[in-house]
Amino acid sequence: MNRRPTLRRLVGVATVLAVAVLAGCGSSAEDTSEAVDQASGDQQRQDGATPTPAPTSSVQEPHEGTDHTTQEGSMQIEIRVGEERFTASVDDTPAGRDLFAQLPQTIHMIDHDGVEKTGPLTSTLSLDRQPAGADPQVGDLGYYAPGKDLVFYYGDQSYYAGIVVLGRLDPDATSRLTQMAGGITATVTGELDT
Repeated sequence: MNRRPTLRRLVGVATVLAVAVLAGCGSSAEDTSEAVDQASGDQQRQDGATPTPAPTSSVQEPHEGTDHTTQEGSMQIEIRVGEERFTASVDDTPAGRDLFAQLPQTIHMIDHDGVEKTGPLTSTLSLDRQPAGADPQVGDLGYYAPGKDLVFYYGDQSYYAGIVVLGRLDPDATSRLTQMAGGITATVTGELDT
């Protein structure tokens, strides 16, 4: 029995998977799919096998707007901490809509290691179409599902299971949050006061 073609196919499959994993680090789903397609095509030329198409993601991409007006795909909220006011754009996802539906809310938040402020919401948010965890960026608005906490990320937090990125804080919110030592009380509303 000749095992060489089977070994070659296994090496080819491992190569495709390795390229997909490496391409996924810091790449969009489209870039990852292209890398897998390329690796699959290379393997097909080597052993004549037909590649299996790469799976596509059903997770909705977050809103990446740079201005602070309400745009299609996001909802605007206001956050008040004492005399400070800032805004955030909430992505139009099941979790974002659940957050928006339960506002206004006053949330007592604690500080975690000078990186984030977290406080419990009155109700859980939907995890429909969300990944198992996330690596939030500085300035992200998030939700920590196990504690049903709203989270303001003003420092660098690495990937953690249970994190859902809900949207983005306005650009100056992170520096203002950094200056707020310890816990805070935040009033979050779904409409901006004029």
